[in-house]
Amino acid sequence: MTSLRTPVEALSTGHPTYSQTFPCEPSAAELGRDLVRDVLGVWRLDGLADHAALIVTELIANASRHTPCPEIRLTVGRPSATRLRVGVVDREPSRLPVLSQVTDDDESGRGLLLVDAVADRWGYDLHGSERRPWGKEVWAELRTEGGK
Repeated sequence: MTSLRTPVEALSTGHPTYSQTFPCEPSAAELGRDLVRDVLGVWRLDGLADHAALIVTELIANASRHTPCPEIRLTVGRPSATRLRVGVVDREPSRLPVLSQVTDDDESGRGLLLVDAVADRWGYDLHGSERRPWGKEVWAELRTEGGK
């Protein structure tokens, strides 16, 4: 992977997608936030860092809580000039994300509600064939300012 500490100019044909594999455990969220902040710095999108870091934290927490996978893959990409996409890939296609109905007394279950509140849109994509998916990516997108 290219060093994220040295800013590089994006090619006129688009931006690369950065990804890294982490253990599927809550402590991986810190590493994920660092990767996202570094990538956004390279792309000069630092203004999105707080929302992107919150999204990464929640997606990694959900994967570690709701899947038995030993590892996950974090992706950070630019599907278009006006969108940033952050995703977490795991190997549990049968455990799909669902917005929970929570009460004020519930101590958990608000992760996707937070993602829904800060992201412009979010969802999931199954990986593999339609009949035999091997995993899924839960993703969220943020709109970039001015299409940088």
